[in-house]
Amino acid sequence: MQSVLEFESFLVRFISEQFGLAEDYSEYIYVFFALILISVAALLGNLVVKKFILEVLRSLASKTKTKVAEYLLEESFFLRLSHLAPAFIISSISQVVFSGYPILNDLIEVLINLYLVAIGLWVFDSLIDTFYKVYEESRFSTKLPLKGICQAIKIVVNGTGIIFILSILLDKSPLYFFSGLGALTAVLLLVFKDVILGLVAGVQLTANNMVRKGDWVEMPKYGADGDVIDVALTTVKIQNWDKTITTIPAHALVSDAFKNWRGMSDSGGRRIKRSIYLDLSSVRFLKESEIEELEKIDLLRDYFSGKREEIGEHGFKVEQHGVAAPLLNGRNLTNSGTFRAYCLKYLRNHSSIHQQGMTFLVRQLAPTEKGLPLEIYVFANDVRWVHYEAIQSDIFDHLLASLPIFGLRAFQFPSDMSLLDLKSKSSILE
Repeated sequence: MQSVLEFESFLVRFISEQFGLAEDYSEYIYVFFALILISVAALLGNLVVKKFILEVLRSLASKTKTKVAEYLLEESFFLRLSHLAPAFIISSISQVVFSGYPILNDLIEVLINLYLVAIGLWVFDSLIDTFYKVYEESRFSTKLPLKGICQAIKIVVNGTGIIFILSILLDKSPLYFFSGLGALTAVLLLVFKDVILGLVAGVQLTANNMVRKGDWVEMPKYGADGDVIDVALTTVKIQNWDKTITTIPAHALVSDAFKNWRGMSDSGGRRIKRSIYLDLSSVRFLKESEIEELEKIDLLRDYFSGKREEIGEHGFKVEQHGVAAPLLNGRNLTNSGTFRAYCLKYLRNHSSIHQQGMTFLVRQLAPTEKGLPLEIYVFANDVRWVHYEAIQSDIFDHLLASLPIFGLRAFQFPSDMSLLDLKSKSSILE
């Protein structure tokens, strides 16, 4: 150290003698050129690291062909890490060159420490982003979204980094600032109320697995009905079926009610619950001739044989010698009951309907002003929306077209054309 001080004094005297300047001015010139030389050395060091060492690291990372190495390159981890080289060069040289200038040396040390903290936070952010991308590629990402937690970690780490920066600038211990946060808690809670609510809600959503990316969520209060495309720390983005995007505060999903269709998707079955309204005036007992025709339907053959054994052959004789038998004295088959049996058999033989493990029901509901509801309550084995709608449509197309075969009519309110036809027929009769 003594030799370094002697060398500095020699250079200052040399500059003073060569240029005929006062010793104070010679020291300024010495400091100026020393700073230039240190800056050039730092730039050269940064260039060497980026050109050679960084290229070697990139080459090794690309040869490994792993997702971690690929994402480290995407997030510029090695590039950000290379910015540490100039800091170490400046710190090492300045301690030697400016050993006789403690104030300047201390100032450079403060600036270097600030720079190191900033670069450290920058590098840490790239590591968190890399971890999140690798996690998104894993099979666990669909079960536990970590974007909100990663953002929370970033906030905590960056907040801690700001405290360290303040401690460096004000030359105070970090514990001094941490202890001061307690007195500011009330103010922080008031100013950052929404952020804190979102932070807590985001952690709750993730920890309780309430919402995750890809879920179909329905929340009418916010006009949301679609797939979750992003679960962030304070917000959840939902892409609606019309391709619009609804952004919902995370705390709203915790405090308000919403419907998550994930259970339906995971079960592998999507419910079909729809009714065919039968015109009550078309419901009647079946004639023997009609039963004989319906027995030709393969799906109803076992049904009619079972009914013949159950109620006997006399229950099928609705007409005897052209005169209606007393229908209420025994059991007889109705067209609505037979159609219900056909619906049951048809769905039992349908390849796109779950046959076991889920509710399978064809039932008659209470009559209404719209007729007699015959409800189909089954589960399709394809939960994809387009395929599900196609399955449902094919089933009801077939059942509606089958109604006339059973002597039934579907109820519908009279249209303008039906009223016009009725009017024209009445005019002809007149």
